Amino acid sequence: MTGSRKGPLTGVRVLEIAGIGPGPFCGMLLADLGADVVIVDRTVPNSENLDIGAAAVTNRGKRSIAVDLKTAVGVETVLQLVEQSDALIEGMRPGVMERLGIGPDVCLARNPRLAYGRMTGWGQEGPLAQAAGHDLNYIALSGALWYSGQPGEPPISPPSVIGDVGGGALYLAVGLLAAVMNARATGEGQVVDAAIVDGSAHMMNLLLALKGAGQFVNERGASILDGPHWYNSYRCADGQFVSVGSLEPKFYRLLRDKLGIGDDPDFANGYDPARWPELKARFAEMFARRTRAEWCELLEGSDACFAPVLDLDEAAGHPHMAARGVYRTVDGVLHAAPAPRFSATPSATPGPIARAGADREAILADWLGRVRQDA
Repeated sequence: MTGSRKGPLTGVRVLEIAGIGPGPFCGMLLADLGADVVIVDRTVPNSENLDIGAAAVTNRGKRSIAVDLKTAVGVETVLQLVEQSDALIEGMRPGVMERLGIGPDVCLARNPRLAYGRMTGWGQEGPLAQAAGHDLNYIALSGALWYSGQPGEPPISPPSVIGDVGGGALYLAVGLLAAVMNARATGEGQVVDAAIVDGSAHMMNLLLALKGAGQFVNERGASILDGPHWYNSYRCADGQFVSVGSLEPKFYRLLRDKLGIGDDPDFANGYDPARWPELKARFAEMFARRTRAEWCELLEGSDACFAPVLDLDEAAGHPHMAARGVYRTVDGVLHAAPAPRFSATPSATPGPIARAGADREAILADWLGRVRQDA
């Protein structure tokens, strides 16, 4: 199996304890980059988890083995796979892996070079560590949700993007790769505690820098990235939407020229927060006069910092996205291509979506050099 893989992580083995959300996304990212990712699935599916089968894009390019972790034989099989792994991904509540007999102490004793990745929302310790939660809750607590919305309205953010993916899966991936690199240099593995509250808070450091400089305040809609008329989205005449982000003065001047208001003194000083509500309302009136397609014809590709707001199907078909091959449809399911891109070690086209337990014999043969019928 390894020989058919391409990408900078070819040869890296990752064991993923089946879960939902950020853990599988992290595994998909590593598989996209060439790692051999094996999912340890349950022999009996968890009835509380949604089984989306062939649409489970985050399982693409992986393989699956079904193991009964309530038996000594099942636990031993996992530990034998751990011995051959560079990294492990688990997304259980704190303490669950220990109770199953495959916690970090046991696994590191079997494989001292292992990068043991733990993916949670709240972290491994703290007053909320044992509480249930989801993406929205974690980014609400970390502060990452606060600016996502209009003044006076409840905050709203793209589902699972900021928390599960940004603050969770991507930080776990970086942490695992750093731990694998360190293990190869020192021979010592370690636990990677990736908490969404930590990662999503860390993602706020750019805004915290602006806050420290006095350019970001706690009031929603009153700072340079959530308040100005020149950094916002607008409804068009056809009910579609466009975005403008003309942050720098030279781009704002170009936007004004394109809109035919270059000489309008009311828009000359666009950086006065006191004027933003009024000017935003006037921008809304202007953008409502033309369709999205008409605005694209006028502004797209210019330095006015413009883009149409597209749904996923529209995004896949946009000329720029199509030219880069960002999206593709496989068996009727829309996928985004692996990212980032590498010049010397490009990733292969992602493999098929793993189905629970389907690759058992091949995994045992590849990783353990034998087939165990009692696994």
